[in-house]
Amino acid sequence: MGQGILVLNAGSSSLKFSVFEVGAGGALQAMAVGQVEGLGTAPRLKAKGADGGVIADQSWTTSDVANHGQALQEIATLLRSRFSGQELAGVGHRVVHGGPNYSAPLLITPEAMDTLETFVPLAPLHQPHNLAAIRAVQEARPELPQVACFDTAFHRTQDEVAQLYGLPYEYFERGIRRYGFHGLSYEYIAATLPEVAPEIAAGRVVVAHLGSGASMCAMHHGRSVGSSMGFTALDGLLMGTRPGNLDPGIILYLLQQEGMSARDVENMLYKRSGLLGLSGIGNDMRVLQESDAPRARLAIDHFVYRISRELGGLAAVLGGIDAFVFTAGIGENSAHIRRLVCEQAKWLGIDLDAAANEQAGQRISSVGSKVSAWVVPTNEELMIARHTCKLLGL
Repeated sequence: MGQGILVLNAGSSSLKFSVFEVGAGGALQAMAVGQVEGLGTAPRLKAKGADGGVIADQSWTTSDVANHGQALQEIATLLRSRFSGQELAGVGHRVVHGGPNYSAPLLITPEAMDTLETFVPLAPLHQPHNLAAIRAVQEARPELPQVACFDTAFHRTQDEVAQLYGLPYEYFERGIRRYGFHGLSYEYIAATLPEVAPEIAAGRVVVAHLGSGASMCAMHHGRSVGSSMGFTALDGLLMGTRPGNLDPGIILYLLQQEGMSARDVENMLYKRSGLLGLSGIGNDMRVLQESDAPRARLAIDHFVYRISRELGGLAAVLGGIDAFVFTAGIGENSAHIRRLVCEQAKWLGIDLDAAANEQAGQRISSVGSKVSAWVVPTNEELMIARHTCKLLGL
């Protein structure tokens, strides 16, 4: 076996991983994918091989695997047993926030880590865990090169007007601006469209990354020109537990009239809002779609409504739209949500092909649809592996 790239995506209670073999000419082949979930509660390692077969399913007590470092040790043990003949060439990480400093993948150095630490307040649910995974690798394999790939980087092509808030300009200079997120997903879609849908790849395309975290991006010639998320990952669409776009006066009201602390507001906005807050049932779209509870339907309807509003705005940014692309967990797997969104977008010229939508074919609009609609699976891990290989010269 040849050289391998390990990709890590650390969450608050999970550590997802993928292993890629680097072939001739830098070709990448996925060899394993999995995660350690339930960190801090009920840790469990699940992984599949290249053929989709289960290669690991193991649980521990919290005292055995309590943090990202211990989770990484268990992943390393698994990989050594399965890929003993493969040399690990480097590790690529998803890092949510690159701030105003980083617009491209970065080889990790102590100075870079110091800078990335300063962005923790901008992504408190993600950045600390992303950095914890980097430190865990540094401790276990200090000689191994590591690459940070930023969710904000793809959106740095937006012009200054698109990045501004209507605050005194000095705050923009101090880093308070629209950053946009899910950039690794959008970058993958932009790189894939010339292969799967060459007729729209250079056109005016809106991509909807719909999952527990959800956002939308306006792309022209494969470059980001506008996005629904802004300074933090709280902005834009309704999400699993986050509210999306919110009148800032509500925050002032909660602080001044409801007597909530800043920490209370933060907890509500990140963990108790969105689909969970509206439905009172949960944040899983599959559960809500199967429920007959009125508030479950209300949450779904509002989710679709917010997508429709954002679609209109991004179409205006583009000066028209040629195609609409669904991706990520909900976008790729929920024919029901796709149908509701496309029905509300008929005014834009989207004519849904019901049969194609149910089958989740790549093109789900009719042949005569003025604006085409597509389902294109995303692969952030492969995008990270590509960046890591390029930066390491593999």
